[in-house]
Amino acid sequence: MIIFKHPDDIRSFILAKTNKGVSAGFVPTMGALHSGHLGLVTRAKKENQLSICSIFVNPTQFNDPKDFEKYPTTIEKDIYLLEKAGCDVLFLPAVADIYPNGIQPRRHYELGYLETILEGKYRPGHFQGVCQVVNRLLDIVMPGSLYLGQKDFQQCMVLNKMIGTLGISTEVIICATSREPDGLAMSSRNLRLTEAERKKAPGIYKALLSIKDNISAGNVEHLAHSAKKNLEAGGFKVDYVSIATAETLEIIQHWDGFTPLVALAAAYLNEVRLIDNILLNTD
Repeated sequence: MIIFKHPDDIRSFILAKTNKGVSAGFVPTMGALHSGHLGLVTRAKKENQLSICSIFVNPTQFNDPKDFEKYPTTIEKDIYLLEKAGCDVLFLPAVADIYPNGIQPRRHYELGYLETILEGKYRPGHFQGVCQVVNRLLDIVMPGSLYLGQKDFQQCMVLNKMIGTLGISTEVIICATSREPDGLAMSSRNLRLTEAERKKAPGIYKALLSIKDNISAGNVEHLAHSAKKNLEAGGFKVDYVSIATAETLEIIQHWDGFTPLVALAAAYLNEVRLIDNILLNTD
């Protein structure tokens, strides 16, 4: 695995490859890698001749400075795991390399409805920061394909919208959420859970499964409400539990029985915020 730290160096390397017809698949991460990240790298490697991963903890997407300060960093372990997974290239930029003119946003991304609901509502400015860093990374890496995990369902939709709006020639490939044996969605933030919190954490997945198991045409608002109450009873502080259309993320109260749906949740166990989602009536 080749490690690059400077944008000009990795750009020159990738250009030399892609000019020869080499396909490149890219997995952007913030480190503290787990099996879900490695699964994205494995798929990128399988479907492309060059697999690229980046590790960069992006300050502009944290609306809570304390969350940024406490984000886990395990760089030596991450490098080992990527080498073991057969990753070809790792990009390790500094903040000054990603934001040479400072971290103040230079543009506003038009995200519309997606920025007003769920994660957009509870984390103001978060998606602007995500778009800011991914736009910059795509400018540097210039991949044919971008690999993202379904756990960040709304973020996937946001980045798809940004890429389409800006006319970036990168295909977004969304991969299924990787889970622990007890159902907890894999996340770097899981490292911050205490032993007691870790035992409670799968409750968020179970709450979503309860919606999936009981959904039927008609009113569905009560299912989201019941799931929220169950989480609260299990010790979670809930931001939201919602049922939405899978294609537009429109929050619904009544279902026609046919439109593909997704159930989404975000909740805290003390200081650790967990998110998850499951598709309800589609593979």
